[in-house]
Amino acid sequence: MTTSKKVLVVGATGYLGLYIVKQLQERGQDFVALARNKQKLLVNGINEAQIIEVQVTNQKQLEGVCNDVDVVISCLGITRQQDGLKYMDIDYQANLNILLEAEKAGVDKFIYISALNAPKYSNVRMLRAKERFSTRLLSSERLQPCVIRPNGFFSDLEEIYHMATKGSVCLFGSSSIKLNPIHGEDLAAFCIEAIHSNLTELDIGGPEVLTTTQIAQFAFEAQCKDVNIVRLPDCLRRLTLCLMKHLPEKWGGAAEFFLTVMGNNSIAPTYGEHKIRDYYADIFAMVNKP
Repeated sequence: MTTSKKVLVVGATGYLGLYIVKQLQERGQDFVALARNKQKLLVNGINEAQIIEVQVTNQKQLEGVCNDVDVVISCLGITRQQDGLKYMDIDYQANLNILLEAEKAGVDKFIYISALNAPKYSNVRMLRAKERFSTRLLSSERLQPCVIRPNGFFSDLEEIYHMATKGSVCLFGSSSIKLNPIHGEDLAAFCIEAIHSNLTELDIGGPEVLTTTQIAQFAFEAQCKDVNIVRLPDCLRRLTLCLMKHLPEKWGGAAEFFLTVMGNNSIAPTYGEHKIRDYYADIFAMVNKP
């Protein structure tokens, strides 16, 4: 569905952001994309006139970026620590910089992509920053807020594929955690559809609820390898998690998040069509392309 609304995509060069701008382009939707470096958008076929090159940590550079914008979609967040920036610098403060501009410019709606169960895990540094911004956004009285909390991405589970490539996959605990990860293309479609929703908070996951054992089996199957799953005691996960919490974000932040969410089932409302088995098969085909 296309509308006359103009959309600003923040975090446009990230994994999800690229899917969003590509779908907006395919739908003929009017949009602009914020990027620290526009080259990644240009090579993906985005018109240079639709790109605004800024540093989102620089409030002055952001002045006016929301003028004539109806909807902001922000998937801005740190995936890999760099430039000495922390989660609070990007996931909270940089998003707040955009929100303040949106409120000042009279934007109708601000959609923010956080993470499933983020309010539950406020002790995790990455999620604490995301939820601090979510709380501020949801309290806004100057625009319509919407926080989307997706389950893990297929791309987050590539590590299982790479472990299978090496011959074995290590999983914690004697029983399997259940989750329904989502493909970036499906999540992008959901985010765009949320433009027309009146709900302020939305959880979302992929179409299949799977155990980590099943996901590991798919990784071996895609590579025509015998299944070899190594069970590690869950106390090792908890011990490693305690260590990660005491390390600087640069080294321990991502692991802290992963080890925390792998301790419990993560099941969200199902959506989309992409399946992790096909995703792994596509990786194998790409790697083994003649």
